[in-house]
Amino acid sequence: MCGRYANSKSSASMAALFEVEDLIGGEWSPSWNIAPTSPAPVVRRSKSRDGTVLESARWGLIPPWASDPGIGTRMFNARIETVATSKAYRRPFAARRALVPADGWYEWRKLPGGGKQPYFFTRPGGVVFAGLWESWNRGDASLLSFTILTCPAMGEAMESVHDRMPYILPPERFSAWLGEEDADEAELLAGPEPTVPEELEIRKVGRAVGRTGNDGPDLIRPVDAPEGPSTLPGL
Repeated sequence: MCGRYANSKSSASMAALFEVEDLIGGEWSPSWNIAPTSPAPVVRRSKSRDGTVLESARWGLIPPWASDPGIGTRMFNARIETVATSKAYRRPFAARRALVPADGWYEWRKLPGGGKQPYFFTRPGGVVFAGLWESWNRGDASLLSFTILTCPAMGEAMESVHDRMPYILPPERFSAWLGEEDADEAELLAGPEPTVPEELEIRKVGRAVGRTGNDGPDLIRPVDAPEGPSTLPGL
């Protein structure tokens, strides 16, 4: 599961990185505590712009058939095992795939004595999640929304924190995921590269990230909070 992540990049730097049109401009403020229902940048193909764009969307997919946007609060993740067949995700998977830029993401590990300890997963240069987008319209209301795909966790250290992780894509697979080049379902859902566990840094961070109102770079700084003996290799 991925229920919180960070993106400190400016829209201009993301547009340059992906070589796409920036439709966000100065409307995006970097955040180290992006939660479901928050707006965040995504990269997607746009028919109206006849190209690929960087745009702001609400996290939590809202299907076109939904009676109200509230359903998006439960649809912030889609599993790669079922995304191609589920009622909610099969159509956006077929035609509306997106890239979700991030510095990294948070997961919480249950502690033996109760409570949970948050960890931040990151790597130099950040990561890019596989996502899906939808457009929801009712009367004058219109919302662009997205979800992040997840897959089984990779590596002993990651599995010790949580059994799932975001589906991370390497640059050479961006075009296929966006539909700019042909790829079959097996290729699209092949999972992250095997080198991902070796590239990731796992940081124990403070519990302040658990409150959605908290934000800032302090949230991703390592801490050495006491929690009893650790079962995480190398931590």
